[in-house]
Parts: sequence; structure tokens; C-alpha cells
Amino acid sequence: MDVKNFDTRPEVLPIKKIVKETDTIKTFVFEYDLGSKPGQFVMLWIPDVDEKPFSIAYDGGGAEAGAREFWLTIAKVGPATEALFELKEGDLVGVRGPFGTSYEWKKGEHLALLAGGYGAAPLYGVARAAVADGCKVEFIVGARSADLLLYEERISELGSDVKYHAATDDGSKGHKGYNTEVLEEILARDDDDGAGPIDRVFACGPEVMMKKAAELARTKDLPSQLALERYMKCGFGVCGQCCVDDSGVCVCKEGTVFDGERALSFSEFGKYHRDSVGRKVEW
Repeated sequence: MDVKNFDTRPEVLPIKKIVKETDTIKTFVFEYDLGSKPGQFVMLWIPDVDEKPFSIAYDGGGAEAGAREFWLTIAKVGPATEALFELKEGDLVGVRGPFGTSYEWKKGEHLALLAGGYGAAPLYGVARAAVADGCKVEFIVGARSADLLLYEERISELGSDVKYHAATDDGSKGHKGYNTEVLEEILARDDDDGAGPIDRVFACGPEVMMKKAAELARTKDLPSQLALERYMKCGFGVCGQCCVDDSGVCVCKEGTVFDGERALSFSEFGKYHRDSVGRKVEW
């Protein structure tokens, strides 16, 4: 999981397109050759407001038309994203990156991708790249209800090598309950319609969910990779804001994608994180 070389100066870009995913989630499309790997992130500067890290949902979507583009799928959760949601197509923002590590797999493997909430967006980019490498993918998405399931149509368009599994808290679509219960069922199978057993488990979403995914992978002696989220200011390991307790590991530089066993070794993993002033916040 090598970190890509980067320029720390922001690239000022116009918003090419804005897609409303749900009442609180939008996808912002930019025409730019970012050159990221699946799982990496960028620092997005909203002028006169703030700069925040966001996972890259997809990089290269416009290549077939002779243009490069990347997508950021963002939830409105605070002052910075509230300001971002007020912007229109054509408005300018600053982008630094890509930063961080990426998900890794081998050609032809059978992957289980576990997404919680808007974690479906970055894992979509993983699935698309993995299918191009001849992989089979079990794409498991969880949400509170059917109307909050993200990227369903885009995932279904990836072809027969991707099987979509939905889980909702209220049972309005797919499995009623946690998406980790679907993952557990899939891992219990010796074979899945001829695709063979799972080779790796990837997860992106709520940390308690990812901890369970890593523990399930461990029971099957499978490698797992998880995208940790921490408060970040710089994006390249200078400020130390995203350091993990008892380790000194900067999530922005050594992550955000970590080996599951390494994540399980962190004392705070699945228990708490720290806010902008260092106070513990329980998950």
C-alpha cells in the first residue's frame, strides 16, 4: 500500500456536476486527472470556510469520452459540508491529493466488500477496479432503510461478476438486520455459485461495523483491509491530529486503509476517537 507522491498545493477546480443521492448526500464531480488508487482520499477546500478530507468514490469516469473525472460523495454533517451543499455547478473549490494508502488485491480473487452508509461510494471504486482485474465481488451494503441505500444502480451496472447484497435495519430491503450478518453468512459458505470461497474482506463505514468485519475475517484466517476515519487537518502527517492512541500512527499517512489485524491492535479501534480538540468521543 504505497503512498502516492503528491503536491501539497491545492488545485483550484470548478464543480462539473452535482448529483443528489439522498436528502443529505450529494456526489460532486470534477473534471481532472487525479490519478488516485481505490481507497485514497483528497483534502477539499471550501473557500472562506474550511478544508476537510473526503474519500474518492471514483476516479476516471470520463475516460471513455476523452476526459478524466473523479467523484466525491459527501454527507452533510456539519458547517463545512453545509456550506459545500450551498455551492452550484461551476463554483470553485480547492483539491489537494490524492493522499493515503489504498485497498490491494490480486487478479482473479473473490472479494467481500462490506459498506455501511456512504462507505458504499469508495467501495464502488474498489469494485469497479477489481472487476477489471478479473475479480468476483460480493458487495454488501447496509443502511437504516431502503431509501438510504447508496449507489445501488451504479453497483448493479458493474456486471455479473458483482453480486449485490442489501441489509436494512427495518427490513425494507434485503436482509433485516446488520450487514455484518450477511458477511458472516457469505463467509460460512464453501462456495458461492461457483465463484469459490472468499479470499479477502474489505470494509468501509462505521468503525464498530469494521471491527466486526475484521474479527469475522480473522475467524476464517482471511486478510482484511479497513478504511479508518479520524479528524485530519493537513493530510500528510505534519499536524498529528489523526494519530491513533498508543501507537503514534498517523491515519492520513499510514492509512486510511489499514490491514485488519493492525487495526485490531489499536487500543481505541471500535471504542472511541478524538475530536478537533482531542477529547474522546465514544463510537
